[in-house]
Amino acid sequence: MKPTSIFRYIVASVCIATTLAISVTTNKDDVEGFFAKSKSKSGHTNNWAVLVCTSRFWFNYRHIANTLSMYRTVKRLGIPDSNIIMMLADDVACNSRNIFPATVYNNRGRHLDLYGENVEVDYRGYEVTVENFIRLLTGRVAKETPRSKRLMTDDQSNILIFMTGHGGEEFLKFQDAEEISAYDLGDAFQQMHEKKRYNEILFMIDTCQANTMYTKIHSPNILATGSSKLNESSYSHHDDPDIGVAVIDRFTYYILEVLEKVNMQSKATLKDLFDTYDYNLLQSTPGVRDDLFNRPLDEVLLTDFFGNVQNVELTEAKEANNSLIDADPALGDAEPMFIEDNHTETTSNSKKSESWGQEQSHTFEIGNPDQSQAWRFVAFAVLSVAMGGALFASASFI
Repeated sequence: MKPTSIFRYIVASVCIATTLAISVTTNKDDVEGFFAKSKSKSGHTNNWAVLVCTSRFWFNYRHIANTLSMYRTVKRLGIPDSNIIMMLADDVACNSRNIFPATVYNNRGRHLDLYGENVEVDYRGYEVTVENFIRLLTGRVAKETPRSKRLMTDDQSNILIFMTGHGGEEFLKFQDAEEISAYDLGDAFQQMHEKKRYNEILFMIDTCQANTMYTKIHSPNILATGSSKLNESSYSHHDDPDIGVAVIDRFTYYILEVLEKVNMQSKATLKDLFDTYDYNLLQSTPGVRDDLFNRPLDEVLLTDFFGNVQNVELTEAKEANNSLIDADPALGDAEPMFIEDNHTETTSNSKKSESWGQEQSHTFEIGNPDQSQAWRFVAFAVLSVAMGGALFASASFI
């Protein structure tokens, strides 16, 4: 056999050995590392939005417009209706004073109808109460509550909570009939944390003395911002002479001005948004509380809260089984189910044999992360040398 042929076969054998060794030494950590690169830096896999307008009556038209404007924005940036909970205390679109029936606008030029044809209001009218809001956040809703009225979040959820209405020092009024306090809000967030109902929360509120509403929050991974500090009012931006009332608040207006320039692929951050806050424009002092938040604001994308992500989360079968046992402890003590027959003893023996066989089948499993990488590499190196020898021997007979 020619030396060149021998050399080619040796090279082929080495290539086979290298390929096999690399393929079997790839373990679960490598796979998870691959998917980790595609995950957002916040670590969340889904987005939710809770949008709450607490005001009734026609003269509070702007509060409804604030909420519907935010609703339109998060839908445009990818959050589906199934992940949006909207609470509107009044339906001004159907108010008898509305000279443009079935519409809601947030600008004097009426270029955009916020009500449109695809608006889903989950809590309407007298359903917008402090009790329902807290039950929504904490998951303590009645059994008959439909899915559309449930905040079905988990520890991988980023949640935007936007509230607007009339407020004061550490309280926000609901329909001029009741109030939610900063203590109530802080307690609800603490329950959410204990129940692992969120990954991160962005709490945004547009009302008078808004910044006082997040002073009693102590749970981690919550970022809060408000339109005005203690003893300051939050003002409307402009009115519509035909409608006869103000159509949007200043704080919401200037936030939307930034968000309208954002798309789902945008790299704009929350710091970019907060840097646009200007007392001269807002006529009040907006606030940002980030001491509970664990990421630098210049690394938090706007789409981490106002948009939507679709990431893959890897889980192990063992974790899935444990979660089932946690849900029903009786499963932990239950015996495996088998088809009954007349040969009980035979079946019992076959169970033992099957169980033993399963254990033995895992004593050496290709790709098992518990085994030594070096051992697998050596094993396949020996295999590849044997293959190379066989190729060499067969070539010598040619």
